[in-house]
Amino acid sequence: MLFPSTIAGSLPKPEWLAEPNVLWAPWKAKGEELARAKRDATILALKLQEDSGIDILTEGEQSRQHFVHGFLERVNGIDFAHKVEMGIRKDRYKAMVPQVVAPLALKGRVHGDEARIARTHTTRALKFTLPGPMTIIDTIADNYYGDRVKMAFAFAELLNQEAKALHDDGIDMIQFDEPAFNVYMDEVRDWGIKALERAAEGLTCPTAVHICYGYGIKANTDWKETLGSEWRQYEETFPVIDASSIQQVAVECRNSKVPIELLGLLKNKIVQAGVIDVASDEIETAEDVCKTIEDVMKVVPKENIIATTNCGMAPMRREVAEAKLSALGTGAKLARQRFA
Repeated sequence: MLFPSTIAGSLPKPEWLAEPNVLWAPWKAKGEELARAKRDATILALKLQEDSGIDILTEGEQSRQHFVHGFLERVNGIDFAHKVEMGIRKDRYKAMVPQVVAPLALKGRVHGDEARIARTHTTRALKFTLPGPMTIIDTIADNYYGDRVKMAFAFAELLNQEAKALHDDGIDMIQFDEPAFNVYMDEVRDWGIKALERAAEGLTCPTAVHICYGYGIKANTDWKETLGSEWRQYEETFPVIDASSIQQVAVECRNSKVPIELLGLLKNKIVQAGVIDVASDEIETAEDVCKTIEDVMKVVPKENIIATTNCGMAPMRREVAEAKLSALGTGAKLARQRFA
């Protein structure tokens, strides 16, 4: 199929599960009631995607409060009780983060429940997202390893364990989210890509990396205003990723200031092209989606294009996210009809 559609990962949580329209949204229930609410929200996320004509589904990250910390909660060696303030993404914003205080090890399965629920309730292809090692260590304080690279590879080992288990659960694609890749370009080249490859080592399903300029939150939109009329950070990272064993790259294209010709640097990859802008409540039309796909086709072979969202939709209003999902599905279908 030309232009199969997917989403970056997250969808807004229903208001009966968590506080709406915010990141780090507090849960509305506890214990078994919370577990049931997460299950119901996961099934609803699958249904919304199916109804919108999405081809490669995710579980919408409905069981995670945050895309990084949802993983960290199931890791031994992390102190959540004594958080410290830390600058994130080269001090773009500050956050209170947990600390690594002992050797890292998984407590058990991290996302097994939601993966099995998703696999039970859809026959379509399933993608599952995990935070990448570089982004994890940019979101947690080190009070044990004393070496960022050593800590990143320790997390890569844990990610690899969970990724293999997810594939065994019936997940069809593993995507690692690495927004830190467009911030620390030298480190991506020196060790970041190697840590990512370690996280994906031995996987026999397709692998992807999602790199982006972040959610549509004020800290990110303010930062993007400082980047000028062209965003060329990927000029340094794309060749490094293209030479790696990771098979797909998810990158924003809709309303992006990334020059489209930079996608031509990904000669050996399938490109998940962001055709839906998550930093705006304006609803794209099918024609808008089709036009973005057409632009990407100028530098990426059409058989190597997957249509996706620019980033996760967790902080969006549900009605906006659902309308954008529908535009994604109908726009990809229109592009198949037009460009087949």
